[in-house]
Amino acid sequence: MSRFWSPFVKDLVPYVPGEQPKLDNLVKLNTNENPYGPSPKVIEAIRAQLDDSLRLYPAPNADDLKQAIADYHGVASSQVFVGNGSDEVLAHLFNGLFQHGKPVLMPDISYSFYPVYCNLYGIEARALPLDENFRMRVDDYQGENGGIIFPNPNAPTGILLPLDGIEQILKANPDSVVVVDEAYVDFGGESAIALVDSYPNLLVTQTLSKSRSLAGLRVGFAVGHADLIEGLERIKNSFNSYPLDRLAIAGAVAAFEDQAWFEKCCNAVIDTREQLSAALAERGFEVLPSAANFVLARHPERDAGELAASLRERRVIVRHFRQPRIEQHLRITVGTPQQNQALLDALDALLQG
Repeated sequence: MSRFWSPFVKDLVPYVPGEQPKLDNLVKLNTNENPYGPSPKVIEAIRAQLDDSLRLYPAPNADDLKQAIADYHGVASSQVFVGNGSDEVLAHLFNGLFQHGKPVLMPDISYSFYPVYCNLYGIEARALPLDENFRMRVDDYQGENGGIIFPNPNAPTGILLPLDGIEQILKANPDSVVVVDEAYVDFGGESAIALVDSYPNLLVTQTLSKSRSLAGLRVGFAVGHADLIEGLERIKNSFNSYPLDRLAIAGAVAAFEDQAWFEKCCNAVIDTREQLSAALAERGFEVLPSAANFVLARHPERDAGELAASLRERRVIVRHFRQPRIEQHLRITVGTPQQNQALLDALDALLQG
C-alpha cells in the first residue's frame, strides 16, 4: 500500500485470474483455454499484418470485424460492439448501461468479476441464490433493479439456461438492461442473439478466447439494440479509442471466416467433455451437467482443496474456488484426450492411495 494511493484504490478488491504457471510439462486444466489451436487462416492473416503498416494506428471502429460478426450472427453492424476481450466490454456496460443507485442482480455462484466491477463503479451487487441443483431461479429476477447479468452457460457450474427462461427474465424487466454473458455458448448452448431484435433491453456478450482459441489476442464483443451499442461506443471513445490492434482485428476476422475449423474444434471439445464427465462419474465424482468447455465436479469422500494440491504435485493443475457452496468442487477444463487421461491417471493414483 502506498501513501500516494487514493481512498478509492485502497478499497478495491481486484479480480484474481486463473494461474498461468511458468513450469514446463504441466497438464494445465485450470483456465478454460481451448486445447486446440486457432485456425491456420488466423495465423496466416496475422502474419500478413507484420509489415511497415504497424507504424499506423488500427481502425478505431474495427469496422471489418464488426461486419464479420454481424454477417455471422445475422444482425446489422450497428448492433455490434467490440472490445479488448469480453472483460473490457463488460466493464463498459457496467459503467454505462446499468443504472447506478439500484442493485444489479446476478447469481450467487457466477463469474467472480461481476462483483469486482460493481465495486469499481460504486454499484450495489445483489447475488440471488441458485437452487439446490445450481440452476437459476428465473422467478427471482424481478422487482426494481439497475440491471441483470448472468453467464449462460453459467460459470463455474457449466449449467445452461434455455432461451425461454431468458425471455421470461426479459419480459419481467422491460425497463432494465439484461446482459447474457455467453463466453461458453458455442460448446452446447443456443445463443440469445436470436432474441435481440425482439427485446431492446437485451445485450449479449461473447468472446473469441474460448471456442475460437484466441485467448492470446483479447477480442470480445457485444450484440444488442443499436441504442445500447451507441452507449457503449460513447464509453469506449471516452476511455480508449483503439482497444483492438491491427493483428487482433485481422486474426478475429479470419476466425469467423473459417467455419469448418470452428465446428471441428467445438465438436471435439463437446465429445471429449462427455467422455471426461463419464470417466469422472465412474470414479465416484458428482459432475454437474455442463454445456461449456469445463466441468464442475466433487468427490463426496475427498476434500477438494487437498485433491487440487495433490494433483498439482503430479503436475496437473485444476481450479479450486474457496467460495461458499462450491468449496468442495473442482472446475476442470476439458483438455485433449491425452491431457484428460493424464488427469484421470493422477486421480486413480490419489483415490486408490
